[in-house]
Amino acid sequence: MNNSGDLNNSTNAIPNHARIHAIVWRLTAVAWAGFIFYMSTASFSGTFTAWLLGEFFRSVHVEVSPPTFDILHHLMRKLAHATEYCIFAMLLYGSAQDERPFDWRPRRALGCVLVAGAYSLTDEFHQIFVPGRGPSLIDCGIDTTGAALGALVFYGRRIFTR
Repeated sequence: MNNSGDLNNSTNAIPNHARIHAIVWRLTAVAWAGFIFYMSTASFSGTFTAWLLGEFFRSVHVEVSPPTFDILHHLMRKLAHATEYCIFAMLLYGSAQDERPFDWRPRRALGCVLVAGAYSLTDEFHQIFVPGRGPSLIDCGIDTTGAALGALVFYGRRIFTR
């Protein structure tokens, strides 16, 4: 059958490479969501990240006062939240089954931010049950802001690739 309703000849048909691209990006997004979940376990509590930051400073022979260390440690943890979700939103955005998945699409960007924000809420809920961790709506806000920045990367790409 070779009429205009035939999907194989339609201009809306999605090429195989776009399907494969979408599958790879979706699997990567799911793996990243698993990584975020893992980072929310007791293994990455504040005690561990304080030790890690202290070791970093010792390795580069830098000494900071305890109040300065506390501020830097807090900023490092919040920046980690934003970065995790920035990457997550970018992976979600790139997983569109589209001939040009990286073109700016405001609805897609909003959808990715909403999905990442919802996942952040579930992750914060998960932390209720993790010893040494606790839920925080502030962290959820930081996560969602990071996701919005990740989605905006594609808007910036639009501006700079003209």
